[in-house]
Amino acid sequence: MAADKDNNHNLDKRSPKRNVFNIQEQPLSSQPVIFNPDFFVERLRHEHPQAFTDLILSNITRLIDLPGDEFSQLSGESEPRLPSSAAGSFLRSLNFLKRKERGLVFGAPLTEEGIAQIYQLIEYLSKNLHVEGLFRVPGHSLRQAALREMLNSGTEIDLENGDFHPNDAATLLKTFLGELPEPLLTHKHYLAHLKIGELTRFDELGNKTTVPDKERQIEAFQLLFMLLPPANRSLLKLLLDLLYHTARNQHVNKMSAINLATMFAPHIIWPKNVTASDLQENIEKLNKGVAALIRYSQKLFKAPVYIKEYARLYFTGSTALKSNDDMTLCSGVKNGPTAGEPLSTPTKRTGPEVSEHQNYTQSALRELYQQVNKMPESAKKKKLIKQLEKPLQTPSETKAPFCRRHWRSRSLGEKIKRKVLGSQILFDKENGRIKSPLMSTSGESPKAIKATD
Repeated sequence: MAADKDNNHNLDKRSPKRNVFNIQEQPLSSQPVIFNPDFFVERLRHEHPQAFTDLILSNITRLIDLPGDEFSQLSGESEPRLPSSAAGSFLRSLNFLKRKERGLVFGAPLTEEGIAQIYQLIEYLSKNLHVEGLFRVPGHSLRQAALREMLNSGTEIDLENGDFHPNDAATLLKTFLGELPEPLLTHKHYLAHLKIGELTRFDELGNKTTVPDKERQIEAFQLLFMLLPPANRSLLKLLLDLLYHTARNQHVNKMSAINLATMFAPHIIWPKNVTASDLQENIEKLNKGVAALIRYSQKLFKAPVYIKEYARLYFTGSTALKSNDDMTLCSGVKNGPTAGEPLSTPTKRTGPEVSEHQNYTQSALRELYQQVNKMPESAKKKKLIKQLEKPLQTPSETKAPFCRRHWRSRSLGEKIKRKVLGSQILFDKENGRIKSPLMSTSGESPKAIKATD
């Protein structure tokens, strides 16, 4: 009996702990599953990579001016055009010798396995943001060599045992980034980053100012990061999160966003095999650009709203592009395929709606075809004409159906929607530009992209 009382007493002592876990677990199990807002975006990226890339590129060129060569570089159609270096041959030889002795992590191409090793440094540093001069004060060379060898061999390291200092891990993190065969932000994105740094506001008279246009920069970064290889994007997010929280503790560690940018710009954005003298004109712009990445980091890895909406429409086949206000009003109405219908099958139209939709689309395509014919002769003109001729000859329903919105919903000079190849490219008759339909529906002025490079 005494033993039973003791057991009951012990159970009573433990029961509050069990109740705590139960309290925490119960709401989680009863809550509905939260839908990933980027689900359709990721699905589009994996199932239709070319359509995804074209979508992102069309919207980037809406924000920044990329002439033909620069656009070809960003899209991967041509080799990156980078600053030359007088010491290039020597540095290339030096980098080759370094990579000759590379292991799993340092000097090797970026992989998920390598990121997992480097994450040990990032996690350790995130717990030591109070260290003054973090990332500026170098670590001890012998300790760094030992830590480097352990990381290269794939060892799991206990950095909390006191054998290493945060400055050792911080210096080694920069070394790792500097020894990547290609900068973390990649060579082909280099010129695009310079252009994003030039995005500034306009005054009331329409004159360009020196004040950075934060909203457009964030939007451009969001789009550009969606084109990064998955491993680069993953590590960049981890790194910028770390630097963001480091800058938030600058009252203790004395490392502001611009200080951190000065430390990291040479390692994540500078082209390989160049010196500071090669980048004299752009160093300040690059430093400010990396500082902006640190400041805005919590917003940069989300797809813009219009990209999410387009990706959803691509798969669900919804019959209308609704504004934010419309979606709020219709929040209780289901839009898209009915239960049991395949997600990738567009919602079918019947009756007069089909006829009106087809007639309007064909009329819009004919007008667009005439406008394209007036463009100067170029390879891009031939490509557009070839693309337009097929839907004009054999009209068919596409995955992302076009829907004419009410005349009163049009904005800025009676701009009319035009559809091309299911991507729903819009044509602006007033300024002779092709504009992406995937613009923000929040009421902001739509931005146009040039029809020619």
